[in-house]
Amino acid sequence: MILPAPPVVTVIVPGRDVAAYAAEALDSLRAQTLTAWRAILVDDGSRDGTSELFADAAASDPRFTLVRNDTSRGLSAARNQGLDLVETPFVGFLDADDVMTPTALEVLTGALTASGSDIAVGAYVRLRADAGGAYRAGVVQPWVTAATVPARTRTTLTDHPEVSGNIVAWSKVSRIELWRRHGLRFPEGKLYEDQIVTQRLYVHARAIDVLPDVVVHWRERADGTSITQGKGTLPVLADYLEAMRGGIAVLDAAEQRTAARARVRLILEMDTPSLVRIAQTHPDAAYRRALGAFVRELTARAALDAVELDAATADLRAAASLW
Repeated sequence: MILPAPPVVTVIVPGRDVAAYAAEALDSLRAQTLTAWRAILVDDGSRDGTSELFADAAASDPRFTLVRNDTSRGLSAARNQGLDLVETPFVGFLDADDVMTPTALEVLTGALTASGSDIAVGAYVRLRADAGGAYRAGVVQPWVTAATVPARTRTTLTDHPEVSGNIVAWSKVSRIELWRRHGLRFPEGKLYEDQIVTQRLYVHARAIDVLPDVVVHWRERADGTSITQGKGTLPVLADYLEAMRGGIAVLDAAEQRTAARARVRLILEMDTPSLVRIAQTHPDAAYRRALGAFVRELTARAALDAVELDAATADLRAAASLW
């Protein structure tokens, strides 16, 4: 009798009220070319069929472990619950409304096993609904390409500062030792919680592998309920700005000046223009004031650091400077 290989990677899968998408996420794990994985499914107080989908997965496949919260504790707390249960050398994340590509775990864990690096970073694409409601994967965006192309083995944040632009939790596999050695946790009670944690992973990693392979299809829900689609509300904006400031602060504290400059440039060119467009017609002046202060702060810093910015965003930055 041939016994199954012991798991080498644990994938933490938090989910709340995602029954419409969770089956596809779970199927993407079952379809992995690397079969030696474990998944911790954290049902964060779901009120729909997510609980049943997670429970059925755990009952039918011993690689799935179910954790159930009676009431929602939030995405960060759910991820932290999963981290406490990891017993494998490597850990990764998958949100229960996203899709992992079939070779993702093989590619990411294979890179780390071969190189001895602490973290492997892959590319990702958006998954958007077309006119008929079917979700289709898009192309790799420029900032993702800058972080992951060409492939690099045993690089560092100093040598490859553009990796700081890949700030999502679920495009990576890392050594659990890295998390525990530095006491890394997701900040609870906040949205965009992965930005600060990701920068901490980068600054503490002894070596980083970057790979151009697309490892996740990141769903932008057609019903508008994705976290990233709520930036038009002041509380979500406040968490978003706090996360971006916090990530830059982590780079500053580690004296990663080049990475911090790269992150400031990317935020001004890719994040703030869409926020400024929202603010221009937003009914709440507090929204405009909060965003205006943030844009002025980063623009002044960019000028001080002689960061060259995209001229296409100049008008939007000028508008924000008036708020």
